[in-house]
Amino acid sequence: MARVCQFTGKKTGFGRSIARRGKAKYLGGVGKKITGITKRKFKANVQKVRAVIDGKVCRVKASTKAMRMGLIVKPLKRNYKAEEKAAS
Repeated sequence: MARVCQFTGKKTGFGRSIARRGKAKYLGGVGKKITGITKRKFKANVQKVRAVIDGKVCRVKASTKAMRMGLIVKPLKRNYKAEEKAAS
């Protein structure tokens, strides 16, 4: 499943974009007229992040809303030093 948050279930939504032309009646015109209706998509801001799930670090697709809500536990940063590996 592409572009679906594994925590909140957010996914792509659908709607319509309405194009209008003309001058509004309250401004002295004859009213706005609809000239076209096109389909559009509302895409969720879903990103691949590393998260700790059941004690294991794995990549998951999560929305930024889930990240801000604190539903995701990110792994600790490694304290890696190149000199220690070269010495041993």
